[in-house]
Amino acid sequence: METTVPESGTGGRAAPVPRRPGRSPALSSGITKAAARIAAFAVCQAALVAGAGLLITGPARGLWPMTAEDAAVEALEDARTATLDTASSVASALGDTATVVGITLLVCLGLVLVPRLPRWREAVFLAVGVSLQSAVFVLITASVDRTRPDVERMDASPPTSSYTSGHTGAATALYAGLAVLVLSRVRAPWRRPLAAVLLLLPLLVGLARLYRGMHHPTDVAGGLANGALSLFVVGRALLPGHSWVGRPPADALGIAVAAAEQRPAPARRQATVIVNPTVTDEATREQLRLVLAQHGYRDTPFVDTTAQDPGGGQTAGALRAGAELIVVCGGDGTVRAVADALAGTGVPLVLVPSGTGNLLARNLGLPLGPADALAAGLTGEPRALDLGRIEGDGFPAVHFTAMAGAGLDAAMLEGTSDRAKSALGWPAYVLAGAKGLRAPRMRLTVTLDGGPELRRTARMVLIANIGTVQAGAAPVPDARPDDGLLDLAVFDPRGAGGWLRAAGVLLRGGGRGRGAKGPGANGTGPGASGRETTAPSRTADSARGPVEFHTFRRAELSFARPQPREVDGDPVGPGLRLAAEVRPGALTVLMPAGER
Repeated sequence: METTVPESGTGGRAAPVPRRPGRSPALSSGITKAAARIAAFAVCQAALVAGAGLLITGPARGLWPMTAEDAAVEALEDARTATLDTASSVASALGDTATVVGITLLVCLGLVLVPRLPRWREAVFLAVGVSLQSAVFVLITASVDRTRPDVERMDASPPTSSYTSGHTGAATALYAGLAVLVLSRVRAPWRRPLAAVLLLLPLLVGLARLYRGMHHPTDVAGGLANGALSLFVVGRALLPGHSWVGRPPADALGIAVAAAEQRPAPARRQATVIVNPTVTDEATREQLRLVLAQHGYRDTPFVDTTAQDPGGGQTAGALRAGAELIVVCGGDGTVRAVADALAGTGVPLVLVPSGTGNLLARNLGLPLGPADALAAGLTGEPRALDLGRIEGDGFPAVHFTAMAGAGLDAAMLEGTSDRAKSALGWPAYVLAGAKGLRAPRMRLTVTLDGGPELRRTARMVLIANIGTVQAGAAPVPDARPDDGLLDLAVFDPRGAGGWLRAAGVLLRGGGRGRGAKGPGANGTGPGASGRETTAPSRTADSARGPVEFHTFRRAELSFARPQPREVDGDPVGPGLRLAAEVRPGALTVLMPAGER
């Protein structure tokens, strides 16, 4: 239950205090209202379309154009040819239930998984729009009993009323919905022609249903109206710019501030928010401002990163201005740049994941929703995390939070254009990686903590501060960001069997704790977590598996030829050398209480 407390300066009006600490009442106030409005408008929609059907089959059945419908359908029957039969079959199939459900599912999965910014709202818009059309269609066919045209029907007659055309309604909700998303989200010059083609498809489906003798013209018109109204209702509720959900109440800031004033809290630090504008839209910024205000951080500056400065300069400037708390809102590259500037300062960091990978946040178990992540951090406790420090020929020493490496993974990052990433998201990296498989194996020499040289061949090497990446894959499964160690993974699969074994290691999360430790390893001393750094003796390549793991405090890697290299997902150019060392506890991150 929520409790209320008097709001100062409002004549005693009660401001809700959220039941869950850190959750602003201003951020959740629109969801219930939006759902209620969708339901209410859906009832009105069903009543309107069903009422039109009852009028068509009742008082107006003797009026034009209803009196001309049979003649129109018979004329189409007389015009049938083999070519038109085939074309109408294809067009009609575009509105089949299986087709509509399959395309909707694939598009929604793509909207969530593929783009750099997952389009959850757009995916929900399309899914709910198609589903609402279907639900209203069922209500209408139960209310309006209309027989199908008295002509030879080319498809099996379903046991539903002829009014409305379900194929046409479903096609309208799906293809017109896709047209809306194309016009609102795509900026390419071909977006208008593509949207026009998508809008034409429901008309072709409707015409095909008439040609095949399955519906009267007014049935098709009713289907078009049902699909269009479903999109209108759901679009008004969910799409940015029209959203009942996304639009906070007019007094949202006052609600948040009142909640902050009523909650006992320690003295507030001077805070600055570092924002990557390419992955953070204005609606997200407004939510973050409300959360900050709820926790007593009013008028907190938001500083944008740039292509030339991805966050380090902005963070350094904020520290010079007296910032005592940094909030970073961006992807892995932005987090790395901010952490590099904060290393060793003791100034706490709040992670607000907004990119595609968000690897550090995922490995720490933080919320992935920006508002929830910020609230969790502002109410959390400081935790010291390790950073890796890496340098090489051609780039200066920098810190990283997640992973650095050379070889195949760096080639994927280097070979993927910004256009491909924007259009395809993470599958663009897979396509670039397929090209990298044709490159010869690298030959390298590894020195761990001053031990003997290890000579290896590899497809790629990873230096990791964390263990898992997207989709639960664990390329370096035992790596942890608070154990005082870094981990090295050497990937050298050979043949199809080797790649399958390597994939099994990644998907199972099998690390040294499962016997994947390098053969002949010698412990050189326990790390902060009780794990041991390893300096294995030299062994033949045939004696090693497709993936070899080691832990260390300092490592030096030398390559026989220049290799592509990356640091936290950003290419740093090809080179012959990498040197990495751990900086234990160099970064302070605010974490929810109990997260360890």
